[in-house]
Amino acid sequence: MGKNKKQSSFMGNVAIILVSQVLVKLLGAVYKVVITNIDGFGNEGLGFYNVGFQIYTLLLAISSVGIPNAISKMTSERIAVNDYKGAHKIFTTAVKLFSIIGIAATAILFFGADFFASYVIKIEGSQHVMRALAPSLFFVCVSSVIRGYFTGMQDMRATSTSQVLEQVFKCVLTILFVYLSVGLAPEIMASWANFATSVATVISLLYLIYFYYKRKSGIKEKIANSTGETLNLPVKRLMISILMISIPISLGSVITAVNRVIDTATISRGIEAAFANLIPAHGSAAAILNPTAEQLNAEITRLSGLLSKSDTLYNMPLAVNFAFATVLVPSIAGALAVKDYKEAASKINYSMLVSTLIILPCAIGLIALAQPIYNIIYFNTPDGADLLQLVSVSLIFAALNQTMTGALQGIGKIYTPAISLLFGCIAKVILNLVLIRIPSVNIYGAAISSIACQLISFVICFAVLSKHIKLKMTLGKYVVKPLTASLVMGIAAIGVYKIVTLFLGTGFTPNLIASIAAIAVAVVVYFLMVFVLKILSEDEIKQLPAGDKLYSGLVKLKLYKA
Repeated sequence: MGKNKKQSSFMGNVAIILVSQVLVKLLGAVYKVVITNIDGFGNEGLGFYNVGFQIYTLLLAISSVGIPNAISKMTSERIAVNDYKGAHKIFTTAVKLFSIIGIAATAILFFGADFFASYVIKIEGSQHVMRALAPSLFFVCVSSVIRGYFTGMQDMRATSTSQVLEQVFKCVLTILFVYLSVGLAPEIMASWANFATSVATVISLLYLIYFYYKRKSGIKEKIANSTGETLNLPVKRLMISILMISIPISLGSVITAVNRVIDTATISRGIEAAFANLIPAHGSAAAILNPTAEQLNAEITRLSGLLSKSDTLYNMPLAVNFAFATVLVPSIAGALAVKDYKEAASKINYSMLVSTLIILPCAIGLIALAQPIYNIIYFNTPDGADLLQLVSVSLIFAALNQTMTGALQGIGKIYTPAISLLFGCIAKVILNLVLIRIPSVNIYGAAISSIACQLISFVICFAVLSKHIKLKMTLGKYVVKPLTASLVMGIAAIGVYKIVTLFLGTGFTPNLIASIAAIAVAVVVYFLMVFVLKILSEDEIKQLPAGDKLYSGLVKLKLYKA
């Protein structure tokens, strides 16, 4: 009973983060789709939006991405031994430390924008986007500490609510600011779009401060009732301890961000080499045969925009899976703090299984319905669906890497995700340099190299994790059956789409109806296949949110025995 209660609590926390992440990504997709279809923005505006965001993401990764997991890990370890006073000391010290780091990161991005635009990514105009984003670095740093503190106390509401609130304002303000800037250059429209991010992060931080002060009396009461040995470290030494944990955890995100910057830089240089004497037919005959530097810059930005469109959809399934990585770190760290190795292994095995069941149908669904989806959401610029099909292959490994990163950080192997990703990124850079320069491959080289990057990282992470934790993973349960269910689902989706369009014809409305019908049938088919193949056991189903009711329903359908 105790184990089931722990697992139910674990999955309840996963559900809270999962819902918030889905809402965040849906809202993110909404505003990106809307602004991409606004006159004057299009692929070029999205390209500026994306490339400027890469430098911001790098500084964000360096300054703040590791904070929530690091603080939640340290907090959960102190709470596991009933030291609430030590947990709160970690929190207050981290706020001071990362406020300073946030101010420094903001200054670097704001004053270094011209250098980054001219010499790093080589796309003029992106400096406006970077300056618009710079203030948000400070606000995100402080917000991350508060989120990490409450996550460590197994309270996911601070993270979930603040992220949804931030994304709601970001969605509304981004669309509003872009509409108000119609008629200006694409790079200026993109900078206004990103200024909305800075405003939204301020609102999110204000909510988190309110969230903390509303619970301050309860926190003081827990501190007064603490019975464990109190963490006794001077502030400077505690700051060093926090950095010693947050830096390795951040390394994976930093390498990912560096990889994206290198991606952008190699794309810009590779496309320039590929199309030095002949740009594909997107302009006048003279521009195609003998492109100027400005025309090459526009083509680079356009192709980067195509890649960004696929990223928007690619990131949505990862947001769903992100919940496991977030909840795994404090859960495993807390279990190991009291030497409950069986509980830690159980959570990892279960998380890997559910991650597989989530990500495989998402990837195959995107591959099967890429063009119909693009025709709906990017109706003014529906090109680039084949890029989404390619990057969807890497999505499978990226999601499993995400879950394994949470597991590895929880068991103390905090350098492994970063090292594995580093090897993957080295392979990606080499492939980018080779493939993007080939005119017939160009931007598709970035998608192919992403598959190689995530696959290499997956192999290394899995090898290390299986060495330190008893992973009870059979090929049939974890690979063959989920893949079979996903493939049957994909075939059903394509079949339904083709049948509906055969009767309704082509055009936006028939495509929309056919796509909705295909997705609805795909969901039902996949759900049935998962339980017909009995991928999940009775205990595993009951660990899901509302699992008891779900199992009762499956018994009534005679898919499982009572």
